[in-house]
Amino acid sequence: MPAPSLLVISLSPIHRDARVLRQLSVVAEFGRVTTVGYGPAPEGSDEHIEVPEGLSTLPQTPLGVLQLGLRRLRAAELSAPAVRWVLEALSGRRFDVVVANEARILALADRIADGAPIWADMHEWAPEERTHILSWRLLVAPLMDHLCREYLPRCAAVTTVGDRIGELYRSRYGVEARTMRNSSPYRDLPVGEVAEEAVRLVHSGAAVQGRNLELTIDVVSALPERFSLDLYLVPANDGGKYLDSLMERAPADGRIRFLAPVPPMSLPDTLNAYDLGVFWLPPVHTNGRLTLPNKYFDYVQARLGIAVGPSPEMADLTVRHGLGVVAEDFQQETLTASLRDITTEDVRGWKQHARQAARELSFEADAQVARDILGTLLTA
Repeated sequence: MPAPSLLVISLSPIHRDARVLRQLSVVAEFGRVTTVGYGPAPEGSDEHIEVPEGLSTLPQTPLGVLQLGLRRLRAAELSAPAVRWVLEALSGRRFDVVVANEARILALADRIADGAPIWADMHEWAPEERTHILSWRLLVAPLMDHLCREYLPRCAAVTTVGDRIGELYRSRYGVEARTMRNSSPYRDLPVGEVAEEAVRLVHSGAAVQGRNLELTIDVVSALPERFSLDLYLVPANDGGKYLDSLMERAPADGRIRFLAPVPPMSLPDTLNAYDLGVFWLPPVHTNGRLTLPNKYFDYVQARLGIAVGPSPEMADLTVRHGLGVVAEDFQQETLTASLRDITTEDVRGWKQHARQAARELSFEADAQVARDILGTLLTA
């Protein structure tokens, strides 16, 4: 009997998309995998169909914008240039399971699956993905809501990054969304030494407008000289303009440095040299309020303490495992005060707690969610 054929679609550069790479590592256990996305073939793929760079994943054509503006949402479902290209590239193909990443490709996945079961990994809360941008809120958000309402109930399985976002999908669309966190694979790394007169802060991620990294720079700038910050940032699709603005904002004393980004699988090794991973994201939208990102779990696997604001998903884990400090709000003064008086013993304790929590907060637990889903879909 031939191995099952599994299709993974993610209109992202899969080879550096940490969540999809982890997902793919499990999917590859179950059969022959075809991936569809931007960039070169990712590890774990048996066949990769590379979407041409420059094709938009949203209906950003004159006709598509008109359809969105007139709320002709059904007509807009498949009108994004990248979606149309994939539909043509996979014409006539059949798969045993289709894994669809994010809401914008739900109609595409439904068309390609042609009755085969679909696992929709929604990542975050799709209806408010970028509602801090007016054009997105007015034109794209209704399409995302339509796609979720129309196609999620048809999917055999739905996952998302956290329990609270899962509850949103349940209450609005009536689907049971299982939680598969953005956790990192378990790494057996040592707990690094802590210097007596220095606190080494670190932040890794993307330099994307809306994540308010200005706040992080301002907080660290206001801390005593014993605090330093290294940033490992991937430039956004803006030609690096936002990253340049952050560099200009940083003080000239050298306590804040911008370093070259590190591949996802290598991040914990690099971060292991630091003391505290920091992430303060004000709740400008639902996904910001309920964020539980890759970096949080990278910090744990790197055996770091963690400093966050009152983002409930991160705050819950930080308090439960004794991993670090949770500020009461996102005001710069409050965030600065949350770190100003921490001691060497505080940092040592948080790093030891990260070591104790590393296995529970690793991808090993979340991989089992994916295995359960695929095992069920392939035997249904």
